[in-house]
Amino acid sequence: MVIGSRFTIPGAELSERFSRSSGPGGQGVNTTDSRVELSFDVASSPSIPEHLRDRVLAALENRLVEGVLTIAASEHRSQLQNREAARGRLANLLRDASAPPPAKRRPTKPSRGSKERRLASKKRRSDVKRGRSGRFDD
Repeated sequence: MVIGSRFTIPGAELSERFSRSSGPGGQGVNTTDSRVELSFDVASSPSIPEHLRDRVLAALENRLVEGVLTIAASEHRSQLQNREAARGRLANLLRDASAPPPAKRRPTKPSRGSKERRLASKKRRSDVKRGRSGRFDD
């Protein structure tokens, strides 16, 4: 399985378990193991470069159990479609988790013109409110 341009995971590193799925399917749902649980050991995978592994482990720390990422798919009625869905979700998760963090925002100061516009609008608003008072200076 190709994860972007960063790395590739061989199928031998993935383990799949199949079980009965809930949902539609009539009596056939009782005999077909269409639910797929796809497991991938992120912590000890030799396919992921070390610097990316640290990034993936940090990004997915809430989804990992002892370094293993498990994805369940049971939205389709066929086992094949569920296998493809689980592999697609795994690829998306790993692609997003291994993406470099966004660049730091460089703080900027308001421009002189924007400060002047802001103060001018405050002054206009102040004049409007002052004009509402009952006193008239002539």
